Amino acid sequence: MSQADQACMARALQLARKGLYSTHPNPRVGCVIVRDGQIVGEGWHVRAGEPHAEVHALRQAGPLARGATAYVTLEPCSHHGRTPPCADALIAAGVARVVVAMQDPNPQVAGAGLQRLAQAGIEVQVGVLEGEARSLNAGFIKRMQHGLPFVRVKLAMSLDGRTAMASGESQWITGPAARSAVQRLRAGSSVVISGADTVMADGARLTVRAEELGLDAELAALAMSRPPLRVLVDGRLRVPAAASFYQAGKALTATCAPVSAQQPLLDDGHQVLAIPGSDGHVDLHRLLSELAGRGANEVLVEAGPTLAGAFARAGLVDEYQLFMAARFLGSSARPLLDWPLQQMAEAPQLKIIEMRAVGDDWRIIAVPQIQG
Repeated sequence: MSQADQACMARALQLARKGLYSTHPNPRVGCVIVRDGQIVGEGWHVRAGEPHAEVHALRQAGPLARGATAYVTLEPCSHHGRTPPCADALIAAGVARVVVAMQDPNPQVAGAGLQRLAQAGIEVQVGVLEGEARSLNAGFIKRMQHGLPFVRVKLAMSLDGRTAMASGESQWITGPAARSAVQRLRAGSSVVISGADTVMADGARLTVRAEELGLDAELAALAMSRPPLRVLVDGRLRVPAAASFYQAGKALTATCAPVSAQQPLLDDGHQVLAIPGSDGHVDLHRLLSELAGRGANEVLVEAGPTLAGAFARAGLVDEYQLFMAARFLGSSARPLLDWPLQQMAEAPQLKIIEMRAVGDDWRIIAVPQIQG
């Protein structure tokens, strides 16, 4: 792997990240075409149904693509979907070499694109900056390989690990910079999930607010053009149809309640997903599987200790994003997670992969530590 290859792939990944807020359910992909050491074409996938990154880059390169090297962050597709195969476009353009960060986990592709390129006499190299490419599309990879979305749980807490006062008051624990970061997390997610307690106590709407994103005009417009699906987990349908959550726009409610109780939400144009459960609690694994079936790559859970704790106890969390404010809320305040543990041996081990200041607060990104 040469330094030149790494530099060109790094640029392709930078382009791919521009699709962070708009490509769902497709992966984020970037492409750079280089000839004689000069970039002659660049492209990135903007949204599903529109041309892929390779097509944009080839259009920009024009005849200069012949004999060039194409750097692509994900294996070029080989099947006819909503757009023609990108592998065929690269072959037709006459590129001499294709460098790919990672193989496509989609069973419809899974090496077939690379094979088609090689059979056409194109030199193929795979694995340049693969780790970065996999991180960028962790949700797409998990959905393709396991039939489940990548689940992030966002939590805001005090230094003493509390999320709200005993009364339920919680706005605002963290400052504007942290809230802006949360808005970007929402915008980059396929689905945002909350629970009945949070919606009723905080009047939560879970919408994306353009003025708080802190993005340039182009990316902000893309983010607002594809807002995440808002999902309410409400096993007993305690949240009325007149609640601000529902008034903020169409939403999906996952519930165990009988069909007769669902009618007010259906009458207002909302979706209701009947999910079996026990004691009025929705089966969360089943919910995630249903969402993946609808094309959800990444799910953001923004909920109180009960629902967040339920996801944690079920082993369904891939990543925790904790925003920590420099204040104490006291011993009577509410805990971070409803997860009663009796012995130290039961305490799950986390690996902190990032910690940085966000305004006056701190953000900690941690993932469950694989045991054994």
